Amino acid sequence: MKQRIITAVVAAAVFLPIILFGKTPFIILMYLIASVGLYEALKMRGQWILTIPGLLSLALLWVFLIPEDYIGIIQDFGYSKLELAFIAVILFLTYTVATKNRFTFDDVGFSLLSILYVGIGFYYFIDTRLEGVQYVFYALFIIWATDSGAYFIGRAIGKKKLWPEISPNKTVEGFIGGIVCAIIVAILMTFFTELDMSIPKLVIVTAILSIFGQVGDLVESALKRHYKVKDSGSLLPGHGGILDRFDSLLFVLPLLHFLSNL
Repeated sequence: MKQRIITAVVAAAVFLPIILFGKTPFIILMYLIASVGLYEALKMRGQWILTIPGLLSLALLWVFLIPEDYIGIIQDFGYSKLELAFIAVILFLTYTVATKNRFTFDDVGFSLLSILYVGIGFYYFIDTRLEGVQYVFYALFIIWATDSGAYFIGRAIGKKKLWPEISPNKTVEGFIGGIVCAIIVAILMTFFTELDMSIPKLVIVTAILSIFGQVGDLVESALKRHYKVKDSGSLLPGHGGILDRFDSLLFVLPLLHFLSNL
């Protein structure tokens, strides 16, 4: 626990000022974190980033992460993101032939899905920050409240297992407690910041985000269990890897974008 707290404090000291400042330093930080996340995802399957398909995956991730405000960077070359993705798929499939199926069709699929899994969440992290820092902190506080509420309420009164095949320590009571805590925190946030949502809408959006934040955590647990690894990485002592820490955000931030536009 002590190691987890120290890591969290150090990470917050580095991370939060960059979130507040935003702009190019924030985008660069997101690129770095997303790149590590992709490395962790590929490594779980035994694919390495410093290979032709690994570097191609990284390049496609970087293109995917380009925010709309900077999209002219690739449009100046006469291509869209989708067209570059098509080119990448062709190169991936060509590589399966060049390696005589040592790199297989299944590997191509895993690489592409890993890019989407990591890229969608971090793309919307960048997009959300460009829209306003208050929404980033809303998402972060919702996730922290959900995680804390699920942990402490689950330990205090949890009896019925939520999904023991995937994550044996999670309980139904903790799952519900996390949602309740997230809603309470979201309502409290309205006293300190403008979220541009009515209270009924805020409650509904927060409940959905809390649910899918926990689903994101379960997805990462399922992925690790499938590939028989304890943590996605070891970059954050006491916490594991980037995917271990950002698994909920990868689901919450895209959904926040879609739900806030309703």
